[in-house]
Amino acid sequence: MLAANIAAYENQTHNQLQAQGRIVPGVEGALNVFDVRPGHATHYDHATTSKKRIVLHYTAGYLGGDISTLTTPNLKVSVSFVVARNGRIYRLFPSQNWSFHTGPGTVGGNTTISSSSVGIEISNIGYLDQSGNWMWTSYGDRYCQVGEHQYYQTLATPFRDKRHYATFTEPQYVAVNQLLDRLAAKHAINRVFIPAANRFSVFPSSTVGQAYRGICSHVNYRPSGKWDIGPAFNWAAIGG
Repeated sequence: MLAANIAAYENQTHNQLQAQGRIVPGVEGALNVFDVRPGHATHYDHATTSKKRIVLHYTAGYLGGDISTLTTPNLKVSVSFVVARNGRIYRLFPSQNWSFHTGPGTVGGNTTISSSSVGIEISNIGYLDQSGNWMWTSYGDRYCQVGEHQYYQTLATPFRDKRHYATFTEPQYVAVNQLLDRLAAKHAINRVFIPAANRFSVFPSSTVGQAYRGICSHVNYRPSGKWDIGPAFNWAAIGG
């Protein structure tokens, strides 16, 4: 999908979900959110667990597919919140419950870390590859022209073998910032960030990973296979 068409696509997705009765207005503290009602509740575990940290992800996709994938029946691979590029927040399940979101190979254990963390997915396509005058997604579709620098960032040094990453939007930073305020207060999570020097490093041991309290990202728990939240994310925009 072309980056220039994403805004219209998100509005269309939202309107379709609303017409289908799959989303309803909700409230998370002072925040207005949209509760996703997939018609089943098997994409997460109803157990209430104590939260020690917030883990930021990007979806590597677009809003419609993001929500569909993260509410797949019986899969139980999901997160509490998805933040659209236009800043809308979609709540897939209550933050006191949990679902697997850090994945196999998690430092500290997938069950242990997933259940003791609140996961936030930010809708973003992730890394891009250049071919000719176009930037291409990992799905093999055109994302933007090389000259449309507002849609991506190029690194001087590759991160996990990739040099180009799709940018996040200002409404997303605003929404994530507000959501972090709410979740930190609700679950007594330290609103502190993993130090900048360690921001793209994997926790060195299970003990360190399990002991971490604060806000970090997926790459801190996964030694391979994941890029999120990635180098295009502006931590300073959320206070980091």
